[in-house]
Amino acid sequence: MTLIKQDDVIDSVADALQFISYYHPQDFVDAMHKAWLNEESAAAKDAIGQILVNSRMCAEGRRPICQDTGIVTVFVKVGMDVQWDADMTLTDMINEGVRRAYMNPDNVLRASILADPAGARKNTRDNTPAVIHYEVVAGDTVSIDVAAKGGGSENKSKMVMLNPSDSIVDWVLKTVPTMGAGWCPPGMLGIGIGGTAEKAAVMAKEVLMEPVDIYELMERGPQNRVEALRLELFEKVNQLGIGAQGLGGLTTVLDVKIMDYPTHAASLPICMIPNCAATRHAHFTLDGSGPSLQTAPDLANWPKIELAGGDEARRVNLDTITPEEVKTLKPGETVLLSGKMLTGRDAAHKRMIDMLNKGEKLPVDLKGRMIYYVGPVDPVRDEVVGPAGPTTSTRMDKFTRQILEETGLVGMIGKAERGPMGLDAIRDNGAVYLMAVGGAAYLVSKAIVGAEVLAFPEMGMEAIYEFEVKDMPVTVAVDSTGESVHKTGPAKWKGIIEQRISADTLKS
Repeated sequence: MTLIKQDDVIDSVADALQFISYYHPQDFVDAMHKAWLNEESAAAKDAIGQILVNSRMCAEGRRPICQDTGIVTVFVKVGMDVQWDADMTLTDMINEGVRRAYMNPDNVLRASILADPAGARKNTRDNTPAVIHYEVVAGDTVSIDVAAKGGGSENKSKMVMLNPSDSIVDWVLKTVPTMGAGWCPPGMLGIGIGGTAEKAAVMAKEVLMEPVDIYELMERGPQNRVEALRLELFEKVNQLGIGAQGLGGLTTVLDVKIMDYPTHAASLPICMIPNCAATRHAHFTLDGSGPSLQTAPDLANWPKIELAGGDEARRVNLDTITPEEVKTLKPGETVLLSGKMLTGRDAAHKRMIDMLNKGEKLPVDLKGRMIYYVGPVDPVRDEVVGPAGPTTSTRMDKFTRQILEETGLVGMIGKAERGPMGLDAIRDNGAVYLMAVGGAAYLVSKAIVGAEVLAFPEMGMEAIYEFEVKDMPVTVAVDSTGESVHKTGPAKWKGIIEQRISADTLKS
């Protein structure tokens, strides 16, 4: 009979969450490096390079890989023969571990969880509660898998109830392009097949906990239908040409993971959940001998990457930029930004729109300025700001036209593509949209040399800041005519891949 102590659970959960905030799993680093070596698209290769450089920096500095430090998801397998030395429930123990991890003063993690989601949406301030799944199993140990899932990738989850005769492959290939780039590819796809609707969703999330092993599977060959389906989807999804950050390229997914379960004869439930370039998960077992703490990896295993840009990149002064200069920025161009920019995301935009509609004066003057869609991590020690990567820009599309037309804003910086509403507003107002790499938050933060809250401080990470930056790397994603690299890039690379497949077919 095993006796599990309360503090051992709390300490192990807190340690795991701190660990995964700054250490990528080694299998993920290796797969990303392979993608970098194989990539032929210059824009995609640079984006993957930034993700790898950021990963190493975070491992060395022990700071978050991404500013979105995630909603905590936990899978717990409790042995039937376990006993407890505790005065808290297991759920309370896990949440206390989350609380301690996210409020650790040496590496503060961003609090992103909002209570009353359909109402006041008030931040819980400590990232609790976690989403916890329990299973009672044979044995006398407690096995816990911990993940921190970012909102950008979680928001791209897809579910469908197919007819039993429908093609799973066809649905996946039709659906992945509709997910855009907000999930920060390249990453993994977790797919749950069967059971019921909720079972498929849980399986899709749980299977993302497994290591990247697609290349090992290719070498030995599939041994069952699920493995064959993984290989087929891996090949065909990458042939879509979506590429890193949706810029077009050879690698869209690093692996496809599938878990299935028996289902009703009339049903074929499917759920697909992507994991982003900030994939974070850890695993441990408690056997009564004390807390189970993570072991730091060898930093020598991280590749050394030289980034593009530098002297060849165009430099733009945010303090003197004019609408005329904005019109000279070309799609796909690499730009280094210096000067002062404002920040603001969903809550700040909604507040500003409400004020404009009431005829009230905004607390900040947006005329001639650029705004960065970001919710930074709080700084520690001598940092100006914590990791500060971009958030998904399409969420701001519904605000974009009114903000541009009524404030004189000239540009926006964010992550992934803009939707039709955003593109039209950018074109009609001669503005520009610049893209920073999602999954490189710590790297981006090193370009920020000053930070001050200007408005809405009560909104925490959603407040409006003024950042002063020096040589912040971005890509011109939408120019003043509305041309988008997220349309032209994937289309170009899908065509290149199709031509190669056709040529290979003729040769064979």
